[in-house]
Amino acid sequence: MASLLPAPVRRLAAWCVIALLVSGVVGVFLWLCDVFQTAVTPVLLALLGTALLRPMYRRLVRMKVNRSLAAALTCLAIIGVVGGASYVVVAAILDTGDQILSALRHAVERLSLHYGGDGKTVPFLAKNAKELLTRFGATAASGVLAGISVVGEVLATALLALLLVFFFLRDSHRAADALRSVVPRSAGDTAVAMARRAFQAVEGFMRGTTFIALIDALCITIGLLVLGVPGAVGLGSLVFVGAYVPYLGAFFSGAVAVLVAFADRGWVTGLWTLGVVLAVQVLEGNVLQPMIQSRTVQMHPAVVLLAITAGASVAGILGMLLAVPLAAAGFGVLSELRARYTAEQPPPPHAPEAGAAAPA
Repeated sequence: MASLLPAPVRRLAAWCVIALLVSGVVGVFLWLCDVFQTAVTPVLLALLGTALLRPMYRRLVRMKVNRSLAAALTCLAIIGVVGGASYVVVAAILDTGDQILSALRHAVERLSLHYGGDGKTVPFLAKNAKELLTRFGATAASGVLAGISVVGEVLATALLALLLVFFFLRDSHRAADALRSVVPRSAGDTAVAMARRAFQAVEGFMRGTTFIALIDALCITIGLLVLGVPGAVGLGSLVFVGAYVPYLGAFFSGAVAVLVAFADRGWVTGLWTLGVVLAVQVLEGNVLQPMIQSRTVQMHPAVVLLAITAGASVAGILGMLLAVPLAAAGFGVLSELRARYTAEQPPPPHAPEAGAAAPA
């Protein structure tokens, strides 16, 4: 039967079978990750933390510090940095949250009046909030309990991820041997090279994104302070956090800053704020990303947006945060396979030079 089909059709059928098999394996893998999400999430977060902190750990090891002590010091450093940054962000948002919410409320009222609304929806909700809370008290109470449960799960996940970061850092020198022990002997070097390339891509992405987020947040915060926009520090903190979701995070945090400036300072300041946000985004896209992340896997913006959308559909906000690093790791693996496959291909035969005599 196969001999009756042309060669292109047989090749197409073979590729279709391979695509179906790969799709089935990926689907089963995603299903297992969803089933064991409680265990998979700390592992992924720990890998991201390890990629971000590994340079500090290597520097301590080069200073003849014991590996366990170096890993512990690195974990203490991340506790201090993350704790301090969280305190600054939360304090800034709490101190300026009322101003930001008030400015957003005024912005909604202005937009509703401008586009034909009566402008009474937001004040009505504000005046009748007590009655609404009394009427739906049971629902609110259950929501509070659910929120407490979510906070407990987040803290447990963070603690487990921190412990995993310690073990991943301490035993990182054994990772290659451990990987070789679980794959066939003939594929050991290839598997190690693929894993190393994937980890390098994630490491470069995490360090580059953190540095770019810090520069974006500082530039936008300074611009908002100069323009006198209320809640500038809190808005800058939102920009820093949102930078870990490429494109979408910058868009939403910038939109909030522009709305606040428009509502509190008017059209002129709003347009200046829009100009500051756009200038920072142009600086990021055309200077910072090519310069800082030039050694990592470069992905087209369309691929990044599709990865974020797929991550959101699979795991919500957490999926949006993890989608791009995982996509970078996948592109790193593909680039390693492409390099090895190209190197193993025999060189094409040289064509006879023009004017050369044909062999007799």
